[in-house]
Amino acid sequence: MPIALLPDRAVVAVSGPDALPFLQGILTCNVETLPEGEARLGALLTPQGKIQFDFLVSRAGDGFRLDVAAERVPDLVKRLGLYRLRAKVTIAADPTLGVAVAWAKDGSLAETAAETVRVRDGRLPALGERLYFAEGAFSADATEADYHAHRIGLGVPEGGRDFAFSDAFPHEALMDQLGGVDFKKGCYVGQEVVSRMQHRGTARTRILPIVYRDGPAPEPGTEVTAGARSLGVTGSRAGERGLATIRLDRLGDALAAGEPVRAGGTVAGVMKPDFATFAFPSDTAAAG
Repeated sequence: MPIALLPDRAVVAVSGPDALPFLQGILTCNVETLPEGEARLGALLTPQGKIQFDFLVSRAGDGFRLDVAAERVPDLVKRLGLYRLRAKVTIAADPTLGVAVAWAKDGSLAETAAETVRVRDGRLPALGERLYFAEGAFSADATEADYHAHRIGLGVPEGGRDFAFSDAFPHEALMDQLGGVDFKKGCYVGQEVVSRMQHRGTARTRILPIVYRDGPAPEPGTEVTAGARSLGVTGSRAGERGLATIRLDRLGDALAAGEPVRAGGTVAGVMKPDFATFAFPSDTAAAG
């Protein structure tokens, strides 16, 4: 059962009597229905509906913790402060907490220190648990790279690694597939654009797993092509596997034409994640 430290992650604490309505009114996920012991995917969007920050949200006393990329903490605190207005909330980085992750290979999770807060990752059961602990008081038996290889193998994107902030819509980053968007809650920043994409089915671009078949995985940002078509760009990688942002319609045309998909000259296979429910080109071909 691997446990890995995630030094690239940090915690922002949002607390106070108005913490719940404050976050409920600006985030993509539903914090009202968030149970104790779960970390739910969420995002703060631009008014145009693109992901400005992505994080995992969990309850912490009378407030919430946002598990976010460490380098994004100052910007997130500042941005949340702009939306605070008269809400009775306190928004601050929590430098006392470290972040780790534990995932099971055999259905069980190892014991950790009693003071460690453990919450299940609400995106997928296979992602295991997020662990929050006092900095400097934790040891691990796996590496950060091991965790990202596991994440990539499952087909789960992460902001800053698989898509650029303020550039991708939640549907493109699979947030609609991983519980990160609630389409029944009230308004939030960027909600109108996201709802329109959902109801019209206009999400033509998705981040998908990709397997490199005859060479090393190319650098992130490498163009993915099929014949003369540009399908998208690669994201994070681990061994012969990776993630890539792909135009589904162009992938369908390439498959129909029998054209091999390549990334940096390496032949690659693009797949649909096991958890995904959206239409995929091979599904259409099979149905036909």
